[in-house]
Parts: sequence; C-alpha cells; structure tokens
Amino acid sequence: MDTVLVSKGGATVSFNDSGFGESPRNDYDGNRGYGGGRRFGGGRRFGGGRRFEDDRPKPVETGKEYDVSITEISRKGDGIARVEGFVIFVKGGQVGQNAKVKITQVGGRFATADVVGEGTPQPAAE
Repeated sequence: MDTVLVSKGGATVSFNDSGFGESPRNDYDGNRGYGGGRRFGGGRRFGGGRRFEDDRPKPVETGKEYDVSITEISRKGDGIARVEGFVIFVKGGQVGQNAKVKITQVGGRFATADVVGEGTPQPAAE
C-alpha cells in the first residue's frame, strides 16, 4: 500500500488504498448493518426531516408485536415499515405486504423486526 501526499495551497492531503486521510482497516468486511460506518451525510448536523432523538420515547418496544404495512425495500433487501413515522426494518418483508411483526431491536433512529404473521390492512399514511 502506497501513501501519496499532495500539497496544494498550503494544505497537505494524504491518499492511500483506504481513501483520503483514512487508516486502512484489515478487519472491514463491508457489512456493518444498518446505521453503521457513515462517513459523510449521516451526521445529525446535516439534513433535516423528522428525527427520533435518543432521549425521545420511541413508538415501538422490543418484544412487542405490531401490525404494519411495508412500503419500501432497503438496500439490504429488508422491508421498510413505519409506526408513527419511526422506521422499522422488517427482515424478509415485501412491498405491499401487511404483516404482524415482532420488534427485535430498537435503536435511536430505527428498529428491526421479524414477520410473525399476517397483519390487518393499514390505513394510508398521511
């Protein structure tokens, strides 16, 4: 691995196989799960929209079941549903599916869930 230093206008920037100014990570396998490893654009300082901060109560709880409507598919192939605007990644969910899901984990900005049965049709989101 070669490191190249470039000076321009008094600033020095290093570039190597890992990217600009990054240290190589031999243990990185490219699969960090949801919400991990964002370098650009993922910070709370940037962007707007509705965010569920860590101190705000979440509309779902680990171990509880909810009827949801899956409206999108994530980059990892899981279904995406929402409860009161809070994102839930549903393992194996399909777009248009109404499902009963069991929450497996609740994080600061999203939850993960497994399908446990057929759900009842949900009213259209506002």
